[in-house]
Amino acid sequence: MGRFVNPDNSAFQVALNSKIYVDKTGLLEYTNSVLDTVDAYICNSRPRRFGKSFTANMLAAYYSRGCESEAMFSRLNIGKTEEFKAHLNKYDVIHMDIQWFLSNCKKVDQIVEFITKSVLSELREAYPDTLPSEVETLPDGFSRIKNMTGRKFIIIIDEWDVLIRDEAANKQVQDAYINFLRGMFKGTEPTKYIQLAYLTGILPVKKEISQSALNNFKLYSMVSAGPLASYIGFTEEEVKQLCETYDQDFAEVRRWYDGYQLGKYHVYNPNAVVSLMTEGEFQSYWSGTASYDAIVPLINMDFDGLRASIIEMLSGASVEVDVSSFQNDIVNIVNKDDVLTYLIHLGYLAYLGGLRQAFVPNEEIRQELIRATRRRQWNELIIFWQESEQLLNDTLDMDGVAVAAQMEKIHSEYVPAIQYNNENSLGSVLALAYLSAMQYYFKPIRELPAGRGFADFVFIPKPEYRNDYPALIVELKWNRNAKTAMKQIKEKRYPDSLLGYTGDILLVGINYDKKTKEHQCLIEQYVKK
Repeated sequence: MGRFVNPDNSAFQVALNSKIYVDKTGLLEYTNSVLDTVDAYICNSRPRRFGKSFTANMLAAYYSRGCESEAMFSRLNIGKTEEFKAHLNKYDVIHMDIQWFLSNCKKVDQIVEFITKSVLSELREAYPDTLPSEVETLPDGFSRIKNMTGRKFIIIIDEWDVLIRDEAANKQVQDAYINFLRGMFKGTEPTKYIQLAYLTGILPVKKEISQSALNNFKLYSMVSAGPLASYIGFTEEEVKQLCETYDQDFAEVRRWYDGYQLGKYHVYNPNAVVSLMTEGEFQSYWSGTASYDAIVPLINMDFDGLRASIIEMLSGASVEVDVSSFQNDIVNIVNKDDVLTYLIHLGYLAYLGGLRQAFVPNEEIRQELIRATRRRQWNELIIFWQESEQLLNDTLDMDGVAVAAQMEKIHSEYVPAIQYNNENSLGSVLALAYLSAMQYYFKPIRELPAGRGFADFVFIPKPEYRNDYPALIVELKWNRNAKTAMKQIKEKRYPDSLLGYTGDILLVGINYDKKTKEHQCLIEQYVKK
């Protein structure tokens, strides 16, 4: 066994030794089913801290001839399948972490040479009589070994896309790396020596230009997870079980960390859930990424209307996005949809494929996205945040005139694309205007069943702010008046929806006059009976 050729199972043992381990060996049942087929070329991309490396280590531990893993896997889900032993530790495995090679390579333009030299050296140790000195490339080495021994390879590449992201402007390095991958995976000869190819990283392989050479890979990502949806990230059922074990409120966990929808599964960030269970504190455990820096200038210049879309999603709304145009890199971004798709792959946004909509998935990401834009001096958001905070303060001061004026200002300056033609449009603007409230309140509940009808918006403070901030019940009217909105709140007994709420409640009635383009606002303190 070696570092890269037929590694041992110690890396996966670390995961099993951890306080919390969620069994994802069902993925092995899938990979077993596609071995030595046209579907055996898999690119499985996910955001940071979504268990990509754990999965790569699991694959290596299961398939590698360099270890004995029966005891390790027999008690897991894969151990209950008929094909468990048929593929267990039966293959020559090449396991490469490109991030490690990049970190340990003296010059980035020598990384392909460094990878090749490192792996070839171990292959010669494993097959001393098979690889003569004139063999200088990995594809040639794999081909010769297969021809002499009949053994095929399972090739696992972790952080496959680090050069695509971190060296986006270095065309020479990228071309050399892509040619390296092309030689290893594309063409007739690789089909003779590859049993399974598994690439994992944040980005899928590019669709066009140079990386089209890798179009034989099946792409499973945050926009289309296919049969791998449940294997990276925790499913809702898995999170429910952890909540029972660690005595956590599942509804609160869902509010903080849910939101990613892959196929039929609600998927949670494993790092966030494990951190909550072990540390016991609801907070953002998100690990930001420098890759986000590349899009901040685009947001600042309001590239293709991007700014309004980001603010709209931060307020709790969804925006339509076409994910098909993104070329899976950050060099060839040509429109707003490309930026939003990139944010989906980074995990800052979630995606509903059926509706073709992107949105901020949960409380954790909402907080982190706001922090990220502040740290990187997204001036537009900072100004907008300040104005939104003023609107919230005016609401808490029960100053209806000031609230109406601030609503008009925010609408005219930040959301000109939203046309007021009904109460739904007014609702979109209201959600934007109260963006700063997300610091103290949960995402507003729209159309909450209440009393004898449905309240347009209900803002409920987070537990730590309940003594300082009242709940808000907001009714919106279009081409009527604020008195009508307030009357409806009372007559339809909307506060009844919060009978179990012990804090203060404010009633807010807002009207927009389409003809005059003016807002009206009335605010009253709810007196509990």
